[in-house]
Amino acid sequence: MTPIQKCIYKKSSKISSIWMMRQAGRYLPEFRKIRKKNKDFIKLCLNYKMVPEITLQPLKRFDLDAAIVFSDILMIPYGLGQKVTFSKGFGPRLEKFKLDKIKKTKSEDFMSNLKPIYKSLKKISKNKILRDKDLIGFVGAPWTLLVYMINQQSPKKKLKGSFFKDKHEFKEIFKVIESFSKIHILNQIKNGATIIQIFDSWAGLVEKKDLHEFVYIPNKNIVDYVKSLGVPAICFPKGIRDFKTFVDQVEPDVLSIDYEVKPREILKNISIPIQGGFNPNVLLTNKDEIKKEALKYINIFKDHPYIFNLGHGVLPQTNPNMVEYLVNFVKDN
Repeated sequence: MTPIQKCIYKKSSKISSIWMMRQAGRYLPEFRKIRKKNKDFIKLCLNYKMVPEITLQPLKRFDLDAAIVFSDILMIPYGLGQKVTFSKGFGPRLEKFKLDKIKKTKSEDFMSNLKPIYKSLKKISKNKILRDKDLIGFVGAPWTLLVYMINQQSPKKKLKGSFFKDKHEFKEIFKVIESFSKIHILNQIKNGATIIQIFDSWAGLVEKKDLHEFVYIPNKNIVDYVKSLGVPAICFPKGIRDFKTFVDQVEPDVLSIDYEVKPREILKNISIPIQGGFNPNVLLTNKDEIKKEALKYINIFKDHPYIFNLGHGVLPQTNPNMVEYLVNFVKDN
């Protein structure tokens, strides 16, 4: 059993386990070298020769307990036939959403569109570097994918004024997203993923009265499906504040928290394993600050099952030496 799975299943608080969101990518010079030659981000995510190399780059540098496949939550809209592009300094752009077109998508066409991801996972899973480590697959939660698919871009702090105009369409889209998310999850697990993380990056945009319909139920359906396949599910409902209700309703194996969450507060109501919280901006400072912030989380969660992680992804301007320092410090404590 891997260190992370001991934390999840045995509720062990004695093992130091660590991985990082966006641990593979922009801050590593070896990744930037690859990216320079591969301008199209979606094509790079589908490059089954490059993805294994990129995914394993951080594990060749740092003593991490998991690899997370180099991919993107927007591969599901892409697989459904919605064009997705990425612009430097802007982020994702999606073409205008056409429900009728997406509803006609056949599962075999969807899987064919994303087949290179599954080939990459299979190749990664066979690498010796993953001995006693996990391979994490992931999906965006239905609400977050719906936001991108209708909003056509990152909403930042608010949605387009016309976003909520058709509640019936919402329900139809949720059905489609949930169905194809399960297909994507199944194929990731079949090809070597040992954990699935569900990113609800825009859960914080949902009003309290709509949380049950847009966040709790869709996440619960995905979590139940992941568990039915014998794999643990980690939920990252970024921006929500009532974590107790989320955990009670959704029942994930692990709750991942963002860096705006007060770790001591979360311990009052949450008994399941917790992941994350460390502010990635601290990695831009110095070793003393990194040590101080890391110790805060280590001490707060010393008697609680905890997976050390960031409260968001590694920032592009991060010095890899600071990441190495953090990983080694966590492992030594």
